[in-house]
Amino acid sequence: MYYRLITENIKKNFFSGKVIMIVGARQVGKTTLCKSILSDFEKEGKKVFSLNGDYPSDRESFLNKDLEQLKPIVDKYDIIFIDEGQKIESIGQSLKILVDHYGESKQFLVTGSSSFHLLDSSSETLTGRKRVFKLYQLSYSEIFDNNPLVANKSLEQTLIYGTYPEVVKATSNKEKEGALLELTTSTLYKDILEFQLVKNPSVLQNLLKALALQIGSEVSYNELSNLLGIDNSTVEKYIDLLEKSFVVFRLPPLFTNKRKEISKSKKIYFYDVGIRNTIINNFNTLDLRMDTGAIWENAMIVERMKRNEYKRIRSNNYFWRTFNQSEVDLIEEVDGKLKAFEFKWGNKKAKAPKAFIESYKNATFEVINKDNYLDFLS
Repeated sequence: MYYRLITENIKKNFFSGKVIMIVGARQVGKTTLCKSILSDFEKEGKKVFSLNGDYPSDRESFLNKDLEQLKPIVDKYDIIFIDEGQKIESIGQSLKILVDHYGESKQFLVTGSSSFHLLDSSSETLTGRKRVFKLYQLSYSEIFDNNPLVANKSLEQTLIYGTYPEVVKATSNKEKEGALLELTTSTLYKDILEFQLVKNPSVLQNLLKALALQIGSEVSYNELSNLLGIDNSTVEKYIDLLEKSFVVFRLPPLFTNKRKEISKSKKIYFYDVGIRNTIINNFNTLDLRMDTGAIWENAMIVERMKRNEYKRIRSNNYFWRTFNQSEVDLIEEVDGKLKAFEFKWGNKKAKAPKAFIESYKNATFEVINKDNYLDFLS
């Protein structure tokens, strides 16, 4: 079992009068992480009660209940753990009732694999009453324990197969491919299908393949609409659902000069490059691929997001490109300061585009390659 870097940050927020929510894609280890944390508290004498939103009886016990109905369920416990909380309708209202009544004397811990039925539905009712933590697939730091020799030796495998815990633990490439295939066919967008949020699952799969072939490039909803035979609004809706299921994420453009800088197109990346490679059925070694640079860019952006989340660094992320095709892969804004990064597979050198330097004089610029990526992620 891998130690998750977010562990201590979560534990520090226990018994602070806030609901703790841990969100992330299915199979990234949310339940395992929670059980590890709860085990530590049980050793301190805390009593834990667990519910699972996948079980109808557990859902019923929390569904549309008032305080007097909820108290007998939770009264004698210190910590109430609700796994797959997105499956419980009106969970936000139930948690609001409980946290308002018990305050810091009890801790409510909830996991969810889709934000459209957990975070979205609870955002208004739990305003000021929750702490949200995002758990990603394993980070390079968690896998390699900051050992550069191990990291460099395994770098190609992580770029091909990604960092889902089950995939990382698999001992052969065949096992890794089997685990990824299972994830993409039965788990990846399970919540979207279970909640019947799409009319045609095959269109969703075709959309994913189209997005997988475009990582690192600007995505045109109009082109996707024509390719898939659906309207633009449906394309945007499906991408939004995939983002809220933690399958893909959008990177918006940074722009201040509307005459020169692209202001509408977004880039779309995958939270896990192994999933992306599975969707296009390409597990070739990096020397045989035409998309190695795009995979490297995707992986480094995601790993940086993990690093910032686990260090609780709040950043706004963008890409930058002009109509003349000058570009920077990632712009990170923290406390009003801009850091620009260009990702180059191998040891290629690059200079900051002149137009970028002129527009953002105080921004820093760095090229991230195989020689310095661990510093970038530390």
